[in-house]
Amino acid sequence: MRVAVAMSGGVDSSVAALLLHEQGVEVVGMSMHLYNLDLPDTAKFDTCCSLEDLDQARRVAEDVGFPHYVVDYTVGFEEAVVRPFIEAYASGLTPNPCVWCNDRVKFQPLLEHAQKLGCTHLATGHYARIVEHAGRLELRRPADRQKDQTYFLFSLDESQLAQTLFPLGDLTKAQVRERAKAAGLVTAGKPESQDICFIPDGDIVNFLEAEIETTTPGRIIRRDGEVLGEHEGIHRYTIGQRRGLGVSYAEPLYVSELRPDSGDVVVSTRDELGRDGARVGDVRWVNGRPDGPVSCAVQVRYRSRPVPATVEPVGERAMVWFEDGLTEVVSPGQACVFYDGDRVLGGGWIEAGLDR
Repeated sequence: MRVAVAMSGGVDSSVAALLLHEQGVEVVGMSMHLYNLDLPDTAKFDTCCSLEDLDQARRVAEDVGFPHYVVDYTVGFEEAVVRPFIEAYASGLTPNPCVWCNDRVKFQPLLEHAQKLGCTHLATGHYARIVEHAGRLELRRPADRQKDQTYFLFSLDESQLAQTLFPLGDLTKAQVRERAKAAGLVTAGKPESQDICFIPDGDIVNFLEAEIETTTPGRIIRRDGEVLGEHEGIHRYTIGQRRGLGVSYAEPLYVSELRPDSGDVVVSTRDELGRDGARVGDVRWVNGRPDGPVSCAVQVRYRSRPVPATVEPVGERAMVWFEDGLTEVVSPGQACVFYDGDRVLGGGWIEAGLDR
């Protein structure tokens, strides 16, 4: 069995490759070259797929004893992730580029490249499990719920799962670090990256203002139209934001809506944020589209608590109705993922919040 392992240069993908190698699998390491590494600032990146990460992935492959290749995805990453991220913010959405990266860059393109190298499967360091049940392959939450990454993987279908391996699914993060340390891997004590990989300093506003050609000032208003202040562009705000609004009010205010057509930023009190449901677009189903409404749990952000809901498929969309309403904000542009217990049913991208 010959398996390509997507190696980001972090401890998780390093241990995924190590475990497979120890099992007697013929491992091929593959790292993605995502940035123009000729630019001096990229040498300072401390996020995934930086110059240092590529070097550390190579060193892990060399120490363990398997070949390592770097695949050029600079153009594809720019077109599939970076530009859509900029355009989404300019349009008043709150995108999740990590979901896009897994969907558009890491899996199918890497798998196709792996097949050219004679590999039958692609393995990654994601914390998720693939379980065969009743003759079908299911995507399920991992043993370490604190590291659960199934939210980012909902777009994988059964045919892709058949060619994918998640070696860390039954391990905790602590166990992964122990294995890396015991093997003397250079990545054993490497801290996790928290920032968006192409914005290493975490300053999204500065990044956007360097990329967006024109920004339009607008008003900060209440739902009833009361004007509270002005702003310098909706790209400076995200749904649910509380700090940095630049207005005063008797109660704490949160951004509840962004209106790119008018340029208005709508703010609401905490009690006004809740919605009854959400319209979700570009819906993917791991094991096929259900024939009718599904009672399940849905998660509207990576770290949010799953809540009971009914999902009604409508073509390539779905209407999601929260059983008891949702007290947290529903952010257009974020992923909404559907779960049956620990099994991922599917998901899509939130287009709008809904009220009955």
